[in-house]
Formats: sequence, C-alpha cells, structure tokens
Amino acid sequence: MERQYDVIVIGGGPSGLMASVSAAQHGARVLLLDKGSKLGRKLAISGGGRCNVTNRADPEEIIRHIPGNGRFMYSPFSVFNNEDIIDFFENLGIRLKEEDRGRMFPVNDKAITVVRTLLDQIRTLNVEIRTETGVADVLYDQSENKVSGVQLTSGEEIGAPNVIVAVGGKSVPHTGSTGDGYPWAKKAGHTVTELYPTEVPITCSDSLIQDKTLQGLSLRDIELSVIDPKKKKVIKTHEGDMIFTHFGISGPAALRCSQYVVKALKKHRTPEIPMTVNLFPGQREDEVVSDITSLVEAEPKKAVKNSLSGWVPERMLNALFLITETDPLTTEANLSKEAVRSLARFALAFPLHADGTLSIEKAFVTGGGVSVKEIQPKRMESKLMKGLFFCGEVLDLHGYTGGYNITVAFSTGYTAGKAAAENLWYE
Repeated sequence: MERQYDVIVIGGGPSGLMASVSAAQHGARVLLLDKGSKLGRKLAISGGGRCNVTNRADPEEIIRHIPGNGRFMYSPFSVFNNEDIIDFFENLGIRLKEEDRGRMFPVNDKAITVVRTLLDQIRTLNVEIRTETGVADVLYDQSENKVSGVQLTSGEEIGAPNVIVAVGGKSVPHTGSTGDGYPWAKKAGHTVTELYPTEVPITCSDSLIQDKTLQGLSLRDIELSVIDPKKKKVIKTHEGDMIFTHFGISGPAALRCSQYVVKALKKHRTPEIPMTVNLFPGQREDEVVSDITSLVEAEPKKAVKNSLSGWVPERMLNALFLITETDPLTTEANLSKEAVRSLARFALAFPLHADGTLSIEKAFVTGGGVSVKEIQPKRMESKLMKGLFFCGEVLDLHGYTGGYNITVAFSTGYTAGKAAAENLWYE
C-alpha cells in the first residue's frame, strides 16, 4: 500500500489530541481520524465541564492514585509528566489554577477553552483532521510484522507506517468510546485483559437505601471501606465525600471504592460485599462516646433526637437510631451506656452492603484493556507489531478521579506521538 502519512492517530479524545500534537511537533505528517462529528468530546465534559487537566502532586503520589498498573507510568512520566502538561497548556496561553488535592483547572473554569486551544495547536502544526470517519480495521503487513495503514468503514484504505490507537475504553460511550480498539489489538496478537467498570456508582441492597430513606443525603469528609466478606478485614478505605442515591451510593469516596467492590464480588462469588461508613475519621470509639454523652447531658430533659441534633445530619441520625434500636424520644436519664456505645460504634462503622455497580457504560473509567506487559513503556509502541502504538484508556491503565486519568492520557499520548515520529528516523 502506498504511504500517504507518517502517522495516523485514531481517536480525538485527550490522548489522541496530545498524540497528534506530539507527532507533528517531532516532524511527522499526521492524519487524525475520529468517527464523531466533534473532537475532544470527553475532554469537554471532564471535571464537570471545567476540565481537570492534571494533578500537581509529585509523580510518586500520582502513581499511588493509579491503582490499575500505575508503576507502568514511571517511563511515560520520564518523557512527559504532569509538570510538562502544566507547562504545555500555559505556554499555549491557558492560565491554570490549583485547587484542593492538587487538581489543576483553567482559571476560567471552561473545558471548551482547553479543547479549542488544543485544536488550534493541531491545526497550526498542519495535522490533517477527518471527523465523521470511522475506522473499520488497522492493517498489518504480517510478513514483516509491521503496520501498513488503516481501512475506513467506507472501504477506503490509507497507508502509514505508524498507527496510534487512542480510541478510549467502553465508558461514557456517547463520547465515542465504544471499545473499537480491542479487536485491532487482538488481531496484532495482543492480550486484552477483562474489562470492568471503575470510578462508577455502587449499588446497595440495604433497606434504608431501597426504601429511599437516605436518598439525596450527602456526607462530607467520611471514610468508606470495602470489607473482605470472609476475613472480615478491610480491603480498601477511601476518604472524601459521598452521597446516597436511589440505588446505592456515589460521590468521590464511593467512586474510588467501586473497583474493589467489583473485584471482591468476582473473587468471593457472593451476592454482596460489606462496606462501612466512618462518619468521624481519626476519632476513637471512646471519644465519640464522650461527645454523645456530653451532648445529651447538656440537655437532659430533651429527647435524644433533639439533644443530638447537629451531631450528624438528621437523616443519618434517624438511621443510627433505627439500626441501634434506640428510641429517639428517650431522654438522657433513660439512655443506657450500652445504647450510647452502640451509637458511637455504628457512627464509626455504619454498615452497607454492595451488590454491584452501575454498568461499564455508566462508569467514568474502564478497567482492563490492552495489556501493558506487551507495550514498550518509554515509547507506547507494541512489542508485537512495529509501528503500532496505544495510548490512553484503551490500555489496561486506570486511575482515580481527580486529574489522574487525564494525566495518564496526556502522558501516554505525548509519548506515543513522539516515538511514532522518531520511527521515521530509522526507516
């Protein structure tokens, strides 16, 4: 097949856009293909429409927040890390600001600014863009074990010695991530590890949730733990905010715990996995007992539901009364020490039972994907097929929300683009 481009990038999400910039900056003639009508759709809705472009934590901390094969990222970070991402956008005129937990946002809080600036840079670098152009297949020269180009859904074939697959996973499919890259990877001999939802709301079987008693209740600065159903030990704890929904729990703490629920359900083959909510992280049981005692003793004639008003949110307090079988109308004189201790114990470990999560399509991030064991980490190039590159969420790489996944996307995208362009030196 006649060569028409040096590099073809498939997918116009965060990793594909950055790969296009990087390949063009390093001298390649680049074609960017996307099946949708607009580029950067996932980027435009990231960070609640504000675009959390990266996180300013040090690389070690970022890797700790990438539970899905985070150690792989040491090499891409040696090429293009979070500080490089910050410099990249600020050099393009986007002023950034740091918010809680190191999250970096554009000062104007508009994701569309990030998208437009990236697209302007792509056009400045003379990258050819073709939207509404689906790719049916990646073409390989099996005799020489190298990429030869792509075939579009229209039947047209386009030649190139380097193809970067940046099509995302299976999460948020309305942005174009529908798992297109996995068959192309398998055709090249790659392993695609089992896909599962991560950063996804958790469904619960508890009656207080099923009857919507707690629906809409937000809890701030709590700890949420996933418990091993056999060993009764904590599998994972995450602190942060959470919210009760009509089907279970959501919010940052729940999203971060979700992958551990998925894995525990599969491992133990049980219908549900126990979880606990700690309303007072850092406090011991005797300290919480003392707090409750002080509040009820300060107003001994009041019903405990009134003397404890403000101790925890009202609906959470009612749930604690229910689960401990404490009469909310009792007064200090009739409130036993056992009841106080029981309230304290359950405030530190309020029980929930996770029976699953929402689907992978409803998840923010896809777990699993193209095995990173088969990828050259400093190049993002396949170890099995010359000229084939992968970046972003199509890989078996995933992080928590908070700028970590987009950091992975930009870092692996830039690394892939640079390496694809450098391949031209050795032809």
